[in-house]
Amino acid sequence: MTRKVIITCAITGGIHTPTLSDALPYKPADLAAQAIEAAEAGAAILHIHARDPETGAPTGSPDVYREFLPIIKQGTDAVINLTTGGSPDMSPQDRLAAALTFSPEMCSLNMGSMNFSFHDMGRKVTQWKFPWEDQYILDSEKFIFRNTFADIRNNYELLADHGTRFEHECYDVGHLYNLAYFVDKGIAKPPFFVQTIFGILGGIGGDLDNVMFMKRTADRLFGNDYIWSVLGAGKFQMPVCTMAAQLGGNVRVGLEDSLFIERGRLAASNAEQVQKVRRILGEMGLEPATPQETRAMLGLKGGDQVQF
Repeated sequence: MTRKVIITCAITGGIHTPTLSDALPYKPADLAAQAIEAAEAGAAILHIHARDPETGAPTGSPDVYREFLPIIKQGTDAVINLTTGGSPDMSPQDRLAAALTFSPEMCSLNMGSMNFSFHDMGRKVTQWKFPWEDQYILDSEKFIFRNTFADIRNNYELLADHGTRFEHECYDVGHLYNLAYFVDKGIAKPPFFVQTIFGILGGIGGDLDNVMFMKRTADRLFGNDYIWSVLGAGKFQMPVCTMAAQLGGNVRVGLEDSLFIERGRLAASNAEQVQKVRRILGEMGLEPATPQETRAMLGLKGGDQVQF
């Protein structure tokens, strides 16, 4: 049988700003349209953040999510995965508000605190679309992206009654051990969806040796109880995804992770990145998993059990 690969697409995130790419969606209609197009291109999971429709700034407001989540649900059967990361400058309460309101099938869960820095990102920009963007990027040099053990435990406990499962985002090897701690305590239950992340300043680098190292560590800690996925930030996106797919992993792309489709050329949409990674998988004889196959693999509750 042909092995099925789960493709996740992260539509907008909370890091890139509107000036950096005209393709980055921030208005509700554009978020919904790009999410549906990404699903049609082959993404089984849509990882969703919200943005203020007037300024493009990250927001955790359930009222903003409410403007586009029903549209995405009506337009596709893909699994909708809401962030609990939000952006590094949001409080833990703001980051969790949408998940508690909408009871999604999946949420992201960041597995450790870090200085998530992108302060060099706008160094070539001379004119910004919105006044908040420049300082937001510069301030990331001193951001502490808070994800304490207490915060992580709180997410598990508050979402336990919702039947929501997690995309465990691991930016460094220590984050895998943090997840192992919650496994040992019986709080995190298999099958775990482990998203190992490469190339973020403040986390593990995008070297291909690190991809193998993180996989070997996860194998040792979790055995057969986990499902592995990877994302590479920026220039690492496609090389890391390609290597992981060769090693039996699943992949994540999207404008949250990289604004480019190839060196020096901005992606036109999220769907363009999904189409590219799908072509790469096809060259290796691999097929994208459908949303229903993904639900079965990850033990998800089903799209009829969400509150949107």
